[in-house]
Amino acid sequence: MPSEEIVVQLSLSELYPFPNHPFKVRDDEAMHGMMESVSQYGVLTPAIVRPREAGGYEIVAGHRRKHASEAAGLETIPAIIRDMDDDAAIILMVDSNIQRENILPSEKAQAYRMKLDAIKRKGARTDLTSPQAAARFRADDEVAKELGISGDTVRRYIRLTELSPQLQQMVDEKEISLTPAVELSYLKPEEQALVMEAIDSGQAVPTLTQAQQLKRASQEDGLDRAAVSSILSAGAPPSPTVRPPAQPKPPKPDKAEITEDTGHGHIAEDILRLKDTTKECRCTPEMFLSAFGEYVSRSRREMEVFLIPFYAEIFPALLPEHMDSLQRQISDIHAAADKFYNDVKGRNEHE
Repeated sequence: MPSEEIVVQLSLSELYPFPNHPFKVRDDEAMHGMMESVSQYGVLTPAIVRPREAGGYEIVAGHRRKHASEAAGLETIPAIIRDMDDDAAIILMVDSNIQRENILPSEKAQAYRMKLDAIKRKGARTDLTSPQAAARFRADDEVAKELGISGDTVRRYIRLTELSPQLQQMVDEKEISLTPAVELSYLKPEEQALVMEAIDSGQAVPTLTQAQQLKRASQEDGLDRAAVSSILSAGAPPSPTVRPPAQPKPPKPDKAEITEDTGHGHIAEDILRLKDTTKECRCTPEMFLSAFGEYVSRSRREMEVFLIPFYAEIFPALLPEHMDSLQRQISDIHAAADKFYNDVKGRNEHE
């Protein structure tokens, strides 16, 4: 905080909400706790406000504190008056609220959109929402870098701002999962209205597969009432019954076939023999590295190409943060496997 800034007491009647403030002030359990605290101790953390051209002050950070103060019967609130332009105020407003618990998906979506637009106006990249650029600029995404999430997560939430208010409400109420909601966001407004009409008439809420089919049909030929009804009535297998394909077990090796030439084919048994150095083992370091490298490569393909879409399909309630956490854990496994491989290879080359 700049040294010239001081805390002053401002009348609650002089304070006005931030325009298009995306975070709703709700009388929930957390608010009741804040009201009790304010009643006993007053407001301990000053609000941040900026002067309004029409008079009074615009709240940048402190909407909930103002509400709690009003409920507690206070007339003033401690505040810091700060001159800042619209974009700086938007960024501070979002950063001051986004880490709170129980923020609705639609609130995050609008907040991320507002911050993204503010950063663009301040001269940041203009292609952050381009799918083709997502992978390249994920690490440099100004919206996500201080949130501990990926740029793709921010982009997925921003897509929710393209949904109709009715569909956004269904996402907030957990009637539609976030991942299929992102797919529905690509439908035209009139097509989203048809989807809502079908849902209201008793048809199932779109699964991820159905949402993808609706998006594809919209992009190819457009959607009418019959097409929407056909896709939503087709039905998909209940997600709890979906299972990844079982991996076939390798055939048990015939001991009679194990020779110096075929030993590489039974690498698993030979690796197990390494546990007992008193036994003969045909597994050379080169054979081990070859087999292990093949295993790591295969597991990486399976996890990245199959498992992530699989979990997103059977657990549609998983939020992007959960999918990002899963992806980070998979990346950690890959990194550990690569390190082990390189360590073994390095020791073998120096022997």
